[in-house]
Amino acid sequence: MTQNPKSYDPAISSIDQYLIGEGTHKQLWRVLGANTKIHQGTEGVHFAVWAPNAKLVSVVGDFNDWDGGRNSMCPTGGTGVWEIFVPDLHEGALYKFRVTGADSIVRDKADPVGFGSQHPPEKASIVRNIDSYDWQDSAWMETRAAHNDRGQPISIYEVHLGSWRRRYDDNGRPLSYVELARDLVGYVKHMGFTHIELLPITEYPFDGSWGYQPVGMYAPTIRFGLPNEFRAFVEAAHNASIGVLLDWVPGHFPTDPHGLERFDGTALYEHADPREGFHQDWNTLIPNYGRREVKNYYVANALYWLEEYRLDGLRVDAVASMLYRDYSRVDGEWMPNKDGGRENYEAIEFLQDLNVAVYGADASVMTVAEESTSFPGVSQPVHSGGLGFGYKWNMGWMNDTLRYMERDPIYRHHDHHLMTFPIDWAFTENFILPISHDEVVHGKGSMIDKMPGTDWEKFANLRAYYAFMWTQPGKKLLFMGCEFAQPEEWNHDADLNWEAAEQPANKGIQTLVRDLNELYRNTPALHEKDCETGGFEWVCNDPVQSVTAYLRKGTDEAQSVLVVCNFTPVERLNFQIGIPTAGRWKEALNTDAAIYGGDNRGNLGGRVTTKSAAHGHMQSLSLTLPPLSVIVLKSPS
Repeated sequence: MTQNPKSYDPAISSIDQYLIGEGTHKQLWRVLGANTKIHQGTEGVHFAVWAPNAKLVSVVGDFNDWDGGRNSMCPTGGTGVWEIFVPDLHEGALYKFRVTGADSIVRDKADPVGFGSQHPPEKASIVRNIDSYDWQDSAWMETRAAHNDRGQPISIYEVHLGSWRRRYDDNGRPLSYVELARDLVGYVKHMGFTHIELLPITEYPFDGSWGYQPVGMYAPTIRFGLPNEFRAFVEAAHNASIGVLLDWVPGHFPTDPHGLERFDGTALYEHADPREGFHQDWNTLIPNYGRREVKNYYVANALYWLEEYRLDGLRVDAVASMLYRDYSRVDGEWMPNKDGGRENYEAIEFLQDLNVAVYGADASVMTVAEESTSFPGVSQPVHSGGLGFGYKWNMGWMNDTLRYMERDPIYRHHDHHLMTFPIDWAFTENFILPISHDEVVHGKGSMIDKMPGTDWEKFANLRAYYAFMWTQPGKKLLFMGCEFAQPEEWNHDADLNWEAAEQPANKGIQTLVRDLNELYRNTPALHEKDCETGGFEWVCNDPVQSVTAYLRKGTDEAQSVLVVCNFTPVERLNFQIGIPTAGRWKEALNTDAAIYGGDNRGNLGGRVTTKSAAHGHMQSLSLTLPPLSVIVLKSPS
């Protein structure tokens, strides 16, 4: 016979209460939310939610006919947490928290720490047992630290799962986690990328937000399957020696009424004053990082994804919007900090605490900041005053170099500095060079559409740009579809134009990206010192002819690589490049190769130096530089 829930003792221990009150509970999800467990000898579900200013909280669901009078919860200690154990309840039950707020308004809320949700537009949380997966990826986990190290090749394929591929034999639905474990992982392996970065899959109500307005921070979206199926996707990637990163959004949350907004009738997770707590650009709310429980909620969430789903890192979205109180605001719309400045001290402390917690729990993972300003020390250690991230997106590099490539080559000599100036700060952070989803949406056009000239010139420009990117210092990131020069802007409501990928010119770009990944992985000079000044040396900069040449070096400087870029549609014959090492330099890659869609102009597989001084060296190479091309030559062995 089922017992009355009121007959069960509280299930939250005194130490859990202490850690929650202190804001330092690193496994918050094991205490709050809906956890299946055996309590006092009975199987059931323990529900707990933080709502310190609520007058009354109950759990309602399909198991009690959504009746708020049947499973009212009890406050626990002085933590502001309400809890109840419901016996004989199992995985799959639908539920919400019915909260009578401090303002006496009754609100039905999704579980902030729920492990599962209904498929949008339905809004209920779902009880999920996440303690039942037998991981089979030990080989990857034992070597993960090496894969994420800044001296290793890191080439990231950024993916929106809902629009990578669709099943048009099944109403055009997106692929499931199970199908993605086969198809996406297989494709990424074939293309030679080392990591997959997922646009946010933390549960979100609106497809058009692409996941960047999350409500269920602890729930992998049901759009593609169940939690254990998402784990199977991660496991498949690991067994293919591919890391999985998650776009993670702790910087804001939407105003959907079933979410965190005014959770207990007060500004609990957010700021009461919109000058501190409202993003006008996105119509979202800003978390109150100065409140220890809110900070704990997000730090524990980061640890949750890394521990429970074995993700290999988190890319933190919109860090600049967190760091500055006046982000995208005019005077009078923001509040200065206690010293009268624009820096958000509480957010800075949160990000530092986040990175200390993440790397303290497992130093083999990575954190990445999408930070678009020159805020100092983003990827420097916290003990040195930095924010503590492992890597930072180099937005300046992307903006400058794309501006250059979009110019007609006849004018590029005026803007040569856009391709060379980024080196001046290339080693101030541990940088990732990103060509992300943001560059192919909202009227910006596709990557191929950005390139000037005839159709042939457009493809040649893009080939040259990708080779330039892959041979510059910094790790790499490319958004899906860009690897085969998708003709259209990205559309989240449809899959990629895979038919275009079969066209010869597009196939050439795709083959080039695959070969660039292989060259990058297998050439230490191109990755070992991505984040060190000793890994790069200018050889030649000729603005008039839009030619630039540089050396990349690894720990063995004798095994250096020469990169020569010609950003004009003019073939240059017998172009002299001074070089430090005499002998035959082998042509390892030429973007004008026919296999990539070019015309096979080049250097017959390599060139031998002559005793002709140039660019400060006693010997030089006489090279053919195909139009709109990049050639890569390896030093004599």
